[in-house]
Amino acid sequence: MNYLAHLFLSGDEPQVMIGGLLGDFVKGPLRGEYPTDIERGIALHRYIDAWVDDQPEMLAAVQRFHPPFRRFGGVIVDICYDHLLAKRWSDFHAEALGNYAKAFYSQLQQHYNLLPDRAQRFADTAPVHRLLEGYANEGAIELALNRISRRLKRPVNLAGAMPSIHQHWPALEREFETLFPRLCVFADSQLRTL
Repeated sequence: MNYLAHLFLSGDEPQVMIGGLLGDFVKGPLRGEYPTDIERGIALHRYIDAWVDDQPEMLAAVQRFHPPFRRFGGVIVDICYDHLLAKRWSDFHAEALGNYAKAFYSQLQQHYNLLPDRAQRFADTAPVHRLLEGYANEGAIELALNRISRRLKRPVNLAGAMPSIHQHWPALEREFETLFPRLCVFADSQLRTL
């Protein structure tokens, strides 16, 4: 899952949501460097990633991508799933996606001093580019893949996977529809135990 899904799956507690985002920015063991709820969100993010990577839907989706994209198949599918979540947001959340995103951007600013440098850059740029709510747009997948490509150590044009994404879109949608409800149950149960 990518940013939007991790936030959604983190529930409604602001610090847990911040941690849900920070799972992409904080590596290594959690040692009390962040408030407890932020560390709960980071831990949840890690549990979600590990669980999703082992699900048959994700494994099947990744196998559809040929080299050099298969190596990044999980990332590509995560972006596709965020797009599908954004397109179907009202099926999962009562608050409009734009309002949800604005509220989260506000929380990022309130916790800005706790964020690592890369997460601070995200907090600065995401609201300007409307990154979270932008996942609903048709060009969101390609845009996100281009952004990720620029951050890779060895250049790979991940947007070059777009023809495969289009070719397999019906299967990706079906897999999202079966995986995401199970993921919601998993995330909720994990959050209760953290």
